[in-house]
Amino acid sequence: MLYRKIHIVGGPGSGKTFSATKLAKNTGVSAYDLDRVFWKQCQNSYIRACENIRDEKLASILSNDSWIIEGVYYKWLTDSFKDADIIIILNPSVHLRQWRIFKRFLYRKFILRQYKKETLSSFIEMFYWNKNFDNDNMVRIKKFISEHRNKVVFCRTYQDVVSAINA
Repeated sequence: MLYRKIHIVGGPGSGKTFSATKLAKNTGVSAYDLDRVFWKQCQNSYIRACENIRDEKLASILSNDSWIIEGVYYKWLTDSFKDADIIIILNPSVHLRQWRIFKRFLYRKFILRQYKKETLSSFIEMFYWNKNFDNDNMVRIKKFISEHRNKVVFCRTYQDVVSAINA
């Protein structure tokens, strides 16, 4: 593998967690889900972690010689983007992302049954946020990381990600 510090960003349902987990398994590089850094890990609701704790967790991840970081976040990740060897923007079609969000909701709500914070209301909110993601959040993400454009690679699939990190 050519790159040892990989940052994967993309909208909900884009395959960030899937790609990071599979890369970690195949390469031995640890993967970190930014949801676990940004949110307090309580089962019943979404509550943001305090900034100091979030920043300490991120600094601890970045201190490693290699990492795969994945998430939809960008505003507080200046150091992660700067330190990354490659920044992968996962951008499958919005319809595929919507389908994945729907499947994930059903799986968490009715199969796992341990995700009490997953509600019909939170699903609808995520569905509509994702619908507008490309024309809103993704535009801001691209602007935020524009100084690192030489490290940015756009991918639609996990296979594209594998090709990018092995190029």
